Amino acid sequence: MERSNVGNLNLATSRIRALVIFIFIFFLLFAARLIQIQAVQASDYRAKAANEMKLTRGIPAARGEITDINGIAFARSVSAINIVVDQTLITDAGRTANFAAPYLGMTVAQVQSAITGTKRYALVTRSAKPAVWRDLSAAIDSFNASLSKENFDKRIVGFFSERNYIREYPSGSLVSSLVGFVRQDGIGATGIESSMNSTITGTDGRYSYARGLGAEIPGSQNEIIAAKKGTTIRLTIDRDVQWVAANAIQEAVRKARASSGTVIVMDPKTGQILAHATAPTFDPNNTKKVTEAQMRNPSVQDVYEPGSTGKVMTLAAALEEKKITPETVLKVPYSIKRGGDTFRDHDPHPVQYLTTSGILAVSSNTGTIKIGEMLSNDTLHDYLSKFGIGKSTGSGLPGESAGLFRPVSDWSGTTAPTVAFGQGYALTAMQATSIFATIANNGVRVSPTVIAGTTDSSGRYTASVSRFNERVISAETAKQLRIMMESVVSGQGTAPSAAIPGYRVAGKTGTAMRHNSDCACYSGYTASFIGFAPADAPKYVISVTIQDPKGAYYGGSLGGPVFKKVMTFVLQSEHVAPTGTKVLPVALTQRELLKKQNQDSEVKVAQASEKKR
Repeated sequence: MERSNVGNLNLATSRIRALVIFIFIFFLLFAARLIQIQAVQASDYRAKAANEMKLTRGIPAARGEITDINGIAFARSVSAINIVVDQTLITDAGRTANFAAPYLGMTVAQVQSAITGTKRYALVTRSAKPAVWRDLSAAIDSFNASLSKENFDKRIVGFFSERNYIREYPSGSLVSSLVGFVRQDGIGATGIESSMNSTITGTDGRYSYARGLGAEIPGSQNEIIAAKKGTTIRLTIDRDVQWVAANAIQEAVRKARASSGTVIVMDPKTGQILAHATAPTFDPNNTKKVTEAQMRNPSVQDVYEPGSTGKVMTLAAALEEKKITPETVLKVPYSIKRGGDTFRDHDPHPVQYLTTSGILAVSSNTGTIKIGEMLSNDTLHDYLSKFGIGKSTGSGLPGESAGLFRPVSDWSGTTAPTVAFGQGYALTAMQATSIFATIANNGVRVSPTVIAGTTDSSGRYTASVSRFNERVISAETAKQLRIMMESVVSGQGTAPSAAIPGYRVAGKTGTAMRHNSDCACYSGYTASFIGFAPADAPKYVISVTIQDPKGAYYGGSLGGPVFKKVMTFVLQSEHVAPTGTKVLPVALTQRELLKKQNQDSEVKVAQASEKKR
């Protein structure tokens, strides 16, 4: 009996011990699991829980701004409200629509359509002004508070708001072809808004919330992921220069009844664009009726044959190859036959004996053809390629065209003479500006840019990386060419209207037949003037291009005055003083050259006589 009791006691003790061990192991496993969930894998479980929560919403992030060089906003995001509804909470859609429509600025039918259904989330109106939501929510609160307990079921419920942003363009159409605009879904459609969309776009956040009686419960919001604003883009554009350029080209296009026009202002040493103006243009704040053609950026997307502005490359190549000097005399007829075709100057004239500077000053086609013939086709092609013909400028602007330039193997008997005076190939206004910037920059080509730098969401500014540069011609050739180009704006040249009192100005006119893709023929003209100042120490290059003017179509008469107006403002606003140096006289004709040589001889004789005394 005693043995039995002892055995039972031992058995009970063993069972208790096993139970204790089991409980201990259970709690040990529970504690280990708790540590794993709350410490080791806490962030993973929080994220998983957040993803599985039904009551979560996105927090829209603002896009970065697009500003001018001084930080003045061209594009910015401003707060707005999306008004949404839980359709399942609305018991009387007609009565609710009648109540809300006046506050929303919508018809009753529009509101009723938006709030009717079984969706837990339905958009009523996008990007409303904050005041609209304040007025609506205040009206709802007031109405609901006025109801008696018996009419509790007639409460207006189901509406709530979410933060959003709308894109605003404070300068309107001033720089729209460059900046562009965003689509209704917030994605960049054109311009910088499009090409740098991924940089400008912010990172949306997310928050959770509790809801009761059809609205968010105040204080229940819990930010899961913070919204991060996009990067701000600082352009090289100066708003004041842009304003002057935009007004000048709009007026010129209107007066000439032209189809379009472009003005570009560039710093030749850095490639930075101070102004980029086009006409016609559009208002990015209201793009409902904007055509696809208006959205284009003609400075980099539209190509044209440059005409006489292209002659500077032919002369640069001949100077660099030592085939000519600024005062080499050539016999220049009115017309000349090459490859079975006859080429002519723009105005009839007897045979002239002009220096190469004179050929440039009066823009002679036949004289330039003769200069081009001093070079092989391969050499001429190589120099134009080095100037950037047939290549993208590297500006980074969306849709930029490389232009059209056929290889020498495809040239016919008339291609070389045509190319020599600026036709037979096509370029963009940005490429044309870059050519003259190369001459102004002592023969070094620098890729143009409109991006000065970026500022991230933390406020850290990063300047753009250095632009690529390439020597095209020697500094001496560039200097000679600049002196020759000063004669273009003289009284004997084709653009006296571009001269600026007190400053030395150099440039070149262009009047080219315009290729019409609709008929695959030439119809109309492209008028242009490109120049720089001060000519002996260039600070800025300005190109003016006017497409398909009606009536007068010469580049000097149309582009020269626009250049003068814009360049005068730039020089004054940037405090560029006249250099004070005198224009170096260059003979334009054989007669002037002989007279100059005789004067030089007389001076030398007088100096020698003075020494003997």
